[in-house]
Formats: sequence, structure tokens, C-alpha cells
Amino acid sequence: GHRRKNWKVRKFVLRDDPAYLHYYDPAGGEEPLGAIHLRGCVVTAVEDMPDTKKYDVDNILFEIITANEIHYYLQAASSTERTEWIKAIQSVARTGK
Repeated sequence: GHRRKNWKVRKFVLRDDPAYLHYYDPAGGEEPLGAIHLRGCVVTAVEDMPDTKKYDVDNILFEIITANEIHYYLQAASSTERTEWIKAIQSVARTGK
């Protein structure tokens, strides 16, 4: 969020029953700001994002495409964390309720 004006820092909680990725304001608050339904979604690493300059984002992006074809772009803190998120979300997308 600090590099691109329209990016926001969010805290994410992955759940498998039901299969959702809830996101929260990192400053606090117990109610989620929103949720991404993961059942049947596709998640992949993103090497180049459209409409960005090279210095805007590091190569630690990933994309979630929901079953309803809604695209979400997220940036991880590191490449290792990106890989962990992708694997976890793929697992929940296959097996979550």
C-alpha cells in the first residue's frame, strides 16, 4: 500500500470451513472488511502486472480468480511467503467447504 496509492495493507485470515480468505484493517477491528470466496478459485504467481511500473511492485504478487471470475491481486511480504500463500489457498480451494 505504501508504493501504489490504490494498494492497501490488509491482514488476511484463511479459513477452510467455509473456504474464504477474510481481510481486515491491520489497525484493528474484529469485523472483516470483506472476503474472497475460494471454492473453485484459481491462484497463481504474477510476474508482470498490467499498468504498473517496474518500481511500483516487487515480483511477489499473486492473483486469485474466483469461480465468478473476479480477479484479486495481492502482494506478499517475500517470495517465500508468496509460495506459502499460493499453496495454502490452492489446498483450501480444492478441499474447503
